[in-house]
Parts: sequence; C-alpha cells; structure tokens
Amino acid sequence: MQVLKILSLIWKSGANIYLDKSDDRIAIENQNLIPAQVMQAAEQNFKSIDEWFKSWKDASSEKITLMKMVHQICGWQHNEKINDWLCVEVDSLDLFNDWMIVLAKNGWKDIYDDYREFENDESNALAKELYNRAITYAKTQK
Repeated sequence: MQVLKILSLIWKSGANIYLDKSDDRIAIENQNLIPAQVMQAAEQNFKSIDEWFKSWKDASSEKITLMKMVHQICGWQHNEKINDWLCVEVDSLDLFNDWMIVLAKNGWKDIYDDYREFENDESNALAKELYNRAITYAKTQK
C-alpha cells in the first residue's frame, strides 16, 4: 500500500501520525482510532513512512504550505486557515488548481503519489506565487 494512502487513512480515522521534533521519531496520537488493517499496513510500511516524514524535515515554508494545501484539498488533514483563505480568495483557489494541473501534465495522476516527483520550473513558479498569496492573506488576518 502507498505511504500517502496509509497516512491519509490514519489521519481520516481521527488519529494523528507525525514526526516528533523532540526525538526525530514517528509518533501517533489516538492510535486506538486507527482500524486494525490500517495499523497493520502502517507497521509493514514503517520504513517508507519514516522516510516520507523525514523527507519533509528540512523543507522550506513554501513547500510545507503546499503540502498542507494538498492535504486539505484531499480531505486528509483539515487546516482551518488554509480552508478559510481558499474560500475567501477564489483567485488563489484557481491558482492552486492551475498548480495541480501542471503537476498532472507532468505525470501526477494519483493523489497518493508524492507530488514532489512531478514538480518543474512552471509548477515551482506557481507554488511560489501561492505561498506569497498565503503569507499576504495570513498577515491581513492578524
């Protein structure tokens, strides 16, 4: 099973799986909410899950924001701030859609594949614009 499929099932169960910054290890909150078959898949794919989380460890704020946007749109992890922003600024939502279309043209056909493998200069330019819009919106909300 794909790493992001497993993670999405965990997040959608109401549990949270993340890389604990204090010891750089995978941590799970509310593990009892995870269905047994999902937990078994997570255990069988632990190394890949650990690698995926660690691949984000040194990611820029821009990349983290885009990841959170994907997780919000896919329904894996709710992010109220991103949701509010994209509901208020339809142009930003359209830009996000354009970014995803560029990734799809680059071969991203499955939301459970890591989209970073399909980035290019065009998608990176759109990502930068999205991030700048997110920062501008966040500053107006304080």
